[in-house]
Amino acid sequence: MKTRQTRDQVAVEYTWNLNDLFESQEAWEQELAEIIQHLPVVTAFKGQLHKSGETLLACLEANEAINVRANIAATYARLRSSEDGTNPQNQANSARVGDVVSQLNAALSFIPSEILALPEGKIESFLEEEPGLEIFRKSLKDLLETKPYRLSAETEEAFAAMGEVFGAPYNIYLRGKLSDMSFAPVLDGEGKERPVSFALFETDYEMSSDTVLRRASYESFSKTLASYQNSFAAVYASEVKRQTVMSRLRGYETVTDMLLKPQQVTLDMYHNILDIIGNELAPHMRRYAKLKAKELGLEKLAFCDLKTPLDSEFSPPITIEEAGKKILASLQVMGPEYTAIMEKALNERWIDYVDNVGKSTGAFCSTTYSKHSYILITWSGNMRSAFTLAHELGHCGHFMLATREQSFTNSRPSLYFIEAPSTLNELLLAQHIVEQSDDPRLKRWVILQLMNTYYHNFVTHLLEARMQRKVYEGAQKDVPLTAKQLSEWKGQVLADFWGDAVDLDDAASLTWMRQPHYYMGLYPYTYAAGLTASTAMAASIKQEGQPAVDRWIEVLKAGGTLTPLELMKKAGVDMSDPQPIREAVAYVGSLVDELEKLF
Repeated sequence: MKTRQTRDQVAVEYTWNLNDLFESQEAWEQELAEIIQHLPVVTAFKGQLHKSGETLLACLEANEAINVRANIAATYARLRSSEDGTNPQNQANSARVGDVVSQLNAALSFIPSEILALPEGKIESFLEEEPGLEIFRKSLKDLLETKPYRLSAETEEAFAAMGEVFGAPYNIYLRGKLSDMSFAPVLDGEGKERPVSFALFETDYEMSSDTVLRRASYESFSKTLASYQNSFAAVYASEVKRQTVMSRLRGYETVTDMLLKPQQVTLDMYHNILDIIGNELAPHMRRYAKLKAKELGLEKLAFCDLKTPLDSEFSPPITIEEAGKKILASLQVMGPEYTAIMEKALNERWIDYVDNVGKSTGAFCSTTYSKHSYILITWSGNMRSAFTLAHELGHCGHFMLATREQSFTNSRPSLYFIEAPSTLNELLLAQHIVEQSDDPRLKRWVILQLMNTYYHNFVTHLLEARMQRKVYEGAQKDVPLTAKQLSEWKGQVLADFWGDAVDLDDAASLTWMRQPHYYMGLYPYTYAAGLTASTAMAASIKQEGQPAVDRWIEVLKAGGTLTPLELMKKAGVDMSDPQPIREAVAYVGSLVDELEKLF
């Protein structure tokens, strides 16, 4: 049996180079010490912020500078842990940087408390008298809007000091998932023994055309999940309880209101995504499931068959290098400034491709201010990996442009917008592949890749979000979050969406255990929001060409200077109107129509 490699066994050229952050463990430790030593430079402003706009500006600039340094140090520890969570040094680093960040947040909590304690109109007068404060205008305005929900300065400082404790549920979840879980090996269709891991199942076996391997690995995977369900439920319940208690202490009507506030998203915008896509997409996806069952020769599609390729023989393997070239070619439409970032990412070891024991599952892009992005994926040698890479490169291009153009404070947009740049890259890649050939089978294959993109964002993440809505509604009523209850809710969400088109076994209800997004607030639904906007944007770029591209690049550069609604309107998409959502769902329906004809 082929065994998974440890981190020290993998090919270095396919790993990211974290030396661009810190050249050594010693350099990182020295930076942690210097950050703490530098803290008095900022805390010296305590009790002084009422004096003048000049004093406030000096404090905000000092605060921003130390937070940039802390962000880089914390990112280094997180990336080390992501590449190998079993490494004791990486585990220790995570704990150490957590302590430092909590200490920092507690010490600096006086800044928002003092600003909010200023008399009515004082901030406006400071902005008038001190031009340098202009770059902080939006962040100050956003802070003032939180005033009804702030607690005393002493309480806020205590909460900030408890940051690492508050983050414990997520860390425990990751430690259990990446370090402690083990899965029984399985036999594939040729009788060969295969190792099973979170990463191998989710990036390879789940999408395999080998029915024996796909179903055997699903059984092995599900058996291990089931053995951890009570522990994972307790950890998740702790996270939800923390959020629920915090929302009540701060005076929010619900947890959902509290979590949407920093996203600058209304309840209508949130529910529109969940309800319109959830209800109107379901009939199209049921047709797609039945088409799959028919083409695969199955009486009914099992839950573990949902990601099976419909034309596996036409899905040739693709190397990392080939995928990079194809993605670069597809993104030429975005212009030289954008593609130059893509080239650097692909050629200068910004990306970690390899699979190894202890590596984080899924994929992400992490960008620290004043440094370049880092991308983590697990390369499986198929076109789905190429689309995942294009997706993460979309985050990379967005964050690199935003951090170049904006201050640290203004560089990060709302989560509601975050997934639009990433999914647009996937759509542009699909358009490019179709334009390069007249082969009808290739067109069919590209549609299937697009369906994978919409499945990931409009189905997987959307159903996570609908499950999450049930969880928060239950928490508001103090319903105990047990493994049984969570599985019942997840099973109901799946059944409501798939109807009789998919055979849902008991293990399908355990998918609430698979995603870390549940520990990131209201994040899952934003994938669907982003893809809705990028669907409209891809159509605009195809129809208008350069003017649409120019608008999009300006939106990416705007970072967090605008609300998500303003950003999308600037690009030409009004997300306060349900129409773009309905049009995106209709587009998915048209893809299913095409597939029914082509098959």
